[in-house]
Amino acid sequence: MRLLVVEDEKDMNHILINKLEKEGYNVDSCFDGNSAMDYLMLADYDGVILDIMLPGMDGFQVLKRLRASGKQTPVLFLSAKGDTEDIVEGLNIGADDYMVKPFVFKELLARIKVMTRRKPEIQENIYRCGDLVIDYNTHEVTRSQIPISLSPKEFAVLLYLVRNKNIIVTREQIESNIWKLQSEVSSNLVDVYIRYLRRKIDDDFDEKMICTIRGTGYMLKCEE
Repeated sequence: MRLLVVEDEKDMNHILINKLEKEGYNVDSCFDGNSAMDYLMLADYDGVILDIMLPGMDGFQVLKRLRASGKQTPVLFLSAKGDTEDIVEGLNIGADDYMVKPFVFKELLARIKVMTRRKPEIQENIYRCGDLVIDYNTHEVTRSQIPISLSPKEFAVLLYLVRNKNIIVTREQIESNIWKLQSEVSSNLVDVYIRYLRRKIDDDFDEKMICTIRGTGYMLKCEE
């Protein structure tokens, strides 16, 4: 299950990531409202933990834009403000829940489980890019109905590319999403995994899908 944490207090952001990942969640994170919108428009999440007081767009603005785009991703607001008016406003514009800081992590975890269970969208979690099919639930990958065996990290990199298909992503974006805060990540690790994927995804096929954008990064090219 994939969550997005939007919290501008870096220590709190990192604590939430670590605790949620220990509970088995796949977590992306950012520190401001503009970045949150970029993440939310480029990927599908099972839930969002969204601080209200953020640099740039505040949490209310982020949620309004998210709902205006048609996405019904569940959102739980975190705020140091416990005024009834703020809680009512958050719920009225489409939040699913609201917690006031400081909070107990066990309660947050329970609320996340309830929120994601009532997610309105039923997603099959199957991603398609031309003749490439990726099943998020089973981690099965096929191209032209031919099974392709991938390691967990290869699968994670490919999943990130297909979630951002036809969009250029930088090496830094791939690294931060797949390896998070791991200090042992080498500077060329992304390039190494792209080479691994090309051997399995592209080498045996006439149409090449993984494109290098010189000086920028990579793109998974999908002909719809």
